[in-house]
Amino acid sequence: MNKVLVGLSGGVDSSVAAASLQKQGYHVEGVTLWLMKGKGQCCSEGMVDAAHICEQLGISHHIVDIRDVFQENIIDYLVTGYEGGVTPLPCSQCNRTVKFPPMLEYAQNTLGIDKIATGHYARVVYDERCDRFQLLKAIDDNKDQSYFLYDLPQEILSHLIFPLGNQTKTETRAMAEALNLKTAKKPESQDLCLIEAHGNMKEFLDKYITPKQGQIVDLEGNILGEHEGIHHYTIGQRRGLGIAYSEPLYVLKLDPVMNQVIVGTRDQGGETECYVNRVNWVSIASPKVPLKAEAKVRYRANPQQVNIIPLENNRVKLVFDEPQFGITPGQAAVFYHQEILLGGGIIERN
Repeated sequence: MNKVLVGLSGGVDSSVAAASLQKQGYHVEGVTLWLMKGKGQCCSEGMVDAAHICEQLGISHHIVDIRDVFQENIIDYLVTGYEGGVTPLPCSQCNRTVKFPPMLEYAQNTLGIDKIATGHYARVVYDERCDRFQLLKAIDDNKDQSYFLYDLPQEILSHLIFPLGNQTKTETRAMAEALNLKTAKKPESQDLCLIEAHGNMKEFLDKYITPKQGQIVDLEGNILGEHEGIHHYTIGQRRGLGIAYSEPLYVLKLDPVMNQVIVGTRDQGGETECYVNRVNWVSIASPKVPLKAEAKVRYRANPQQVNIIPLENNRVKLVFDEPQFGITPGQAAVFYHQEILLGGGIIERN
């Protein structure tokens, strides 16, 4: 019998993923990763709901304590990034270092199971022509989560199943209700697990970073106001600046050396180029020559036409056909060809 270990967060998506695989004939076992203390989708509340689902489906439920791994790879990573004036993307980092490798290791070494699955909306297919496992967008564009999965290596993708990639969120909810799953009507998580656990990102960061007052200036260096710490701001931010001006102002840059928040108009924030490091090529081998593709510089952004110029040391230069607003150091730039995710990496500071 095919065996699979399903990551259960306690939400409806992972619950349906487990139930769906069970209906397909898999021997399913569930696992919940203990990431941190406190409330939230992935913590104590999620563990209880995940345990209920396992009891309802009649499957084993395992809990793996990886709080130290989460502290080092997510909390420390976020704090260091915000202190340095960048806005890290924790979800892709979490998938690469905290969630999928420990899941696969536990499945193989402890349970003797060779496949893992989650409730992510994405698809994995094997392409014989290039002998690679390719990552594709989900059928449901509104729920597609491939952007956060760009950093998964081939050794993970080759063991991975995404049961929900070929269906919509509406279909998932309907399936949960038809199966009378306990999580069928559970509200969808809207925030990062860290925000759910701490109330908001500001409270989380202020717990680790001592606020340091500084200046808010325009591109010419004129002082427009004061701030209580650059870690409270991110590129493209408009609200919360506390500045009266003749037109809307946005955060354009963060200068950790001068401890300044640099603001300007939206027109002043457009950029046609950026550099990306830590690039992981997923569905294709690392290119040796420039290629044309589409790129997303944030999760909810529309893909934009771009020229990708390969550089040394897992870096590329992106040259967009049109100026892009809000290109944010620390966030991911992810490259696509239609539905195929080619690769992605972390945007560098200009």
